[in-house]
Amino acid sequence: MKLTQADELLLSILRENARASTAEIARRLQLSRTTVQSRIERLEREGVIRGYTVRVGDEVEQGRIRAHILVTVLPKQMAAVVKALHEMPEVRSLHSVSGTHDLVAMGVAASVQDMDVLTDRIGAIDGVERTTSSIILSTKFER
Repeated sequence: MKLTQADELLLSILRENARASTAEIARRLQLSRTTVQSRIERLEREGVIRGYTVRVGDEVEQGRIRAHILVTVLPKQMAAVVKALHEMPEVRSLHSVSGTHDLVAMGVAASVQDMDVLTDRIGAIDGVERTTSSIILSTKFER
């Protein structure tokens, strides 16, 4: 599906606040409410919008340790490793990447010790060859 400029602007507003009212979005886009509602329904129906989520406030997240965990996977073990990582609630996202590592996981833990335990658990998954972690010090922006 080809997205129009209006679709892109609509998605940008929803990324900022998925609970924004149709009327508020319509005002910002200078479109009618029915047009906005129709666009949202079309984007949902065509799979562009797959769902809505919650973003936790910075004051809650600041006390947690976040890290990018780079994972190298043994050949033919990718599906099993992805499944095992999906079952760990501390792993917030998982990306397949090019380069020397195969996956990048975003891990979140209450303390450095808990992050150490998480990386050990990831390293112990059958099919994981090695991990490398980088603790995130701050987030400059997020969209």
